[in-house]
Amino acid sequence: MRRLLAAALVALVAAGLLLALDLRRRWLGEAPPGAATVEVEIPRGASLASAAARLEAAGVIDSAARFRLAARLLGGNRPVRYGLYAFPVGTGYARVLEALQKGEVLTLFLAIPEGLPAVLVHERLMAAPRLTGTVDVPAEGSVLPATWDYRPGEMRAALLARMQKGMATALAELWARRSPAAAVRTPEEAVILASIVEKETAVPGERRRVAGLYTNRLKAGMKLEADPTVIYPITRGRPLGRRIRASELRADTGWNTYVRLGLPKGPIANPGRASLAAVLDPEPHDFLFMVADGSGGHAFARTYAEHRANVERWYALRRARGEM
Repeated sequence: MRRLLAAALVALVAAGLLLALDLRRRWLGEAPPGAATVEVEIPRGASLASAAARLEAAGVIDSAARFRLAARLLGGNRPVRYGLYAFPVGTGYARVLEALQKGEVLTLFLAIPEGLPAVLVHERLMAAPRLTGTVDVPAEGSVLPATWDYRPGEMRAALLARMQKGMATALAELWARRSPAAAVRTPEEAVILASIVEKETAVPGERRRVAGLYTNRLKAGMKLEADPTVIYPITRGRPLGRRIRASELRADTGWNTYVRLGLPKGPIANPGRASLAAVLDPEPHDFLFMVADGSGGHAFARTYAEHRANVERWYALRRARGEM
């Protein structure tokens, strides 16, 4: 009898050790290279047991019972969080449980570049995968450019509302810190001028300088004469694809700053935070003119004579490139 009991005890200990080793292997395991990724929806209020059953049914783990045992022994008692998760088949129990307890739900991203006009924001929203519902074209200048995260199944209207709240928040923060040198009188004017700065330069280091130039022009009662304000009413911010016509420079569209003093009647794009900051704290200088310099930036001038010389250099460069 003693020998039988000893043998049984040895067998029990051995089985326990094997189980412990098996659980350790599953706990620390990693998905094999090239493993398929599957999605698992964990409903609100799900228990560890129901989550484990869903994971096993999806093929993420091979045993819900072993997963629950390992989780109780090694994973603490934090609850699992609801949402849509994505795991490679064969992911170790530890990594799966960590993701469930932290709520590392499947997240997608939508990039809205600085200076994107509302019509193209709308196109990106409507083309973004796994969003639901539809939205109208948002008001120009109401969306904050950024890379926005969203969950599969989220409403497009909800994502757009977050983008617009982001713009309102950023504008309020920057407006509260505006410089006395700023020429804009309202947050709405700040968005309008920032949208022009955004479309006029793609060089981050030029934003405050360009903002300072337009600030000088506004204070001097000069027309802004910004080409993007001519193009906007023609294309609503899409690329023009050709040179501006003389008739378009003369057309009073409400935006054309070649024929009207001050700011256009509305924004011409969705400006980023940096351009908003630039018009609210413009670079102090006495430049009044600028023209492209051929390197992606601009040549700035204080007088019209200096400006004409810069323009001739730009034309000469374009002729050498075969563009004129």
